[in-house]
Amino acid sequence: MKSKTIYILRHGETDFNKKGMVQGRGVNASINEAGREQARKAGLSFRDIHFDQVFTSALIRTKETVGQFVQNGTQVTALEGFDEISWGNQEGKVASYDAKNLYADTVNGWRRGELHLNVGGGENPIQVMERQKKAMQLVMEADGENILICMHGRAMRVLLCWTLNYPLNFMDGFPHANCSYYVLGYRGSSFYLKDFNQTRHL
Repeated sequence: MKSKTIYILRHGETDFNKKGMVQGRGVNASINEAGREQARKAGLSFRDIHFDQVFTSALIRTKETVGQFVQNGTQVTALEGFDEISWGNQEGKVASYDAKNLYADTVNGWRRGELHLNVGGGENPIQVMERQKKAMQLVMEADGENILICMHGRAMRVLLCWTLNYPLNFMDGFPHANCSYYVLGYRGSSFYLKDFNQTRHL
């Protein structure tokens, strides 16, 4: 398989992000004005890169993010495998005291390797990884060397772990911000990290 460079961009800010509300796979929120500006700045940082293929999740916030800077003619493909993790019955709510404790307990469990845990009956990290693997297979089979994937914070952390051969309980070692990005290289049969949580454009 040919070598590839894969840029992994988090979507721009939404009002759910701004208000601290729970926003997972089941919340299809648009980016807000700040998110559009973040996406514009990301696009400026990519201005010298020709993306052969662009992939997004199936959620509108990723599509709107790349729509701020991807030129007409570049193929954009939406894949559900890149959707955010499902936070179950907590999605779309302002995080209450009890909800924050549930989230913290679950994330701490993941850090201990208890990867079967979920929030509110939603997904666990293993389930997210399995659907991502199917999506990444399509990415790796796509033509071109420079690829952009626009996705989501927790899903990004899961993706970076398994592609770089870290255990999933290390996922919080990959911080992110709205429209920050990582860069992966692929050569031979393995991925390697080329740029870590790039935010200087913001």
